[in-house]
Amino acid sequence: MISVYTGKVDAVWDTMQKLVELGKLGIAISGENYEAKTNFLFTKLNEIKPQMIEEATKNAREVAEKFAQDSKSGLGKIKTASQGQFTIEDRDSNTPYIKKVRVVSTVEYYLSD
Repeated sequence: MISVYTGKVDAVWDTMQKLVELGKLGIAISGENYEAKTNFLFTKLNEIKPQMIEEATKNAREVAEKFAQDSKSGLGKIKTASQGQFTIEDRDSNTPYIKKVRVVSTVEYYLSD
């Protein structure tokens, strides 16, 4: 097993591609576990949290305004709000170095007639 801790994701990805090229030339580099896969960790959540919460709150308000409009009500102030849970996942299995970061927030508004 090889562990690399760096913020230079592009350099790691380029090196991994070069290892594939070595394999094509008949030079195999492997450890005991042939199923080992590279893990890329996202460590900047605290840097993007405020922007994500702002966007989630804005989106919640847009949905609430539509709900109020459809029910012929007026949209009031926020009754309750919770930050919710953040999830970080690989975008897909082919690009584990690209992450999807998602937040689920719950916002309740007052409605008026």
